[in-house]
Amino acid sequence: MCSYLKKNKWSAYTVGILLAILSVCSFYCFNAMLGVSTTFVRIAAGLLSLLAPEYVTQNAYYSQYLDNSYWISWQFALVVGIPIGSYIASRLHGPITSVSVPSLWKNSFGPSKIKRFIGAFLGGVIILFGARLAGGCTSGHAITGGMQLTLASWIFMMAVFATGIPTAFILYSRKRK
Repeated sequence: MCSYLKKNKWSAYTVGILLAILSVCSFYCFNAMLGVSTTFVRIAAGLLSLLAPEYVTQNAYYSQYLDNSYWISWQFALVVGIPIGSYIASRLHGPITSVSVPSLWKNSFGPSKIKRFIGAFLGGVIILFGARLAGGCTSGHAITGGMQLTLASWIFMMAVFATGIPTAFILYSRKRK
């Protein structure tokens, strides 16, 4: 079993089955879907409620996330567990090689670490904003919504591919001289 965990690539079927099991457990144990973007809004609403409780209760967006009176939920544990699981997976794989500027980025945008980090941060901000605008993150829509055959989730995933593929070609097709 341990040798399977150390493989460079897992079978897509195995990962799909494990995701399905995790999703079923999520529904069964927590009566909720897999997804993490709501956690960030709950944490923001919770912290704001400590600093400015009147603002949060009057704000329609934030107040809906505090209706149940708690802001650290099982999804918070999922958000904390993702980097921990990633670290464990990287340790099982073998020695970690750190690359601040991948060659694909370097060929298109140059070797600047700061430019790379700013690009990664801005990309993350845009993705999180889009996730909240769409009413859920990629894991929530693609995995859970896709399994439930939710029309909005299928439209979301089609939009991800319809915009992501051309964007990647535009950003990474140019070569620096």
